[in-house]
Amino acid sequence: MEARLKSTSGPEVTGAVQQLFKVVYGAGVDPLLLELVHLRASQINSCAPCVYGGVHSAKKHGETDERLHSVVTWRETPFFTEPERAALALTEAATRIEDGQPGVTDEIWAAAAGHFDEKQLSAIVLHIALTGFFNRINRAIREQAGKTW
Repeated sequence: MEARLKSTSGPEVTGAVQQLFKVVYGAGVDPLLLELVHLRASQINSCAPCVYGGVHSAKKHGETDERLHSVVTWRETPFFTEPERAALALTEAATRIEDGQPGVTDEIWAAAAGHFDEKQLSAIVLHIALTGFFNRINRAIREQAGKTW
């Protein structure tokens, strides 16, 4: 399978996305936690290039293979902290928005709010949305795994 397009954006879009990432990574959230959020949302959305790139990026931030292999089953493992669990639950609820799903419940939001301040929560939610943005572009154009950012 080959990608349908070589690029989906020009310098204007790239610049805008870079500004959004500055906001996300400047909000005081541990960059490794943001990588876990990205990876989990990308797994849910079956975005091979984002899963591949997310694993690569998480490893650059010092993530272990043991935890990376367990992100998909984070609830059943002892490898994640309570703040990470709250962020992963928020990620799943915000990503799984198909018909009939409850989305981000008050319970899920309260758990996340117990670990992150408003600025950090805003950054996590924005990061989930940006991940979905890239997941959908990559799925539409059939971008292939193997590239990193």
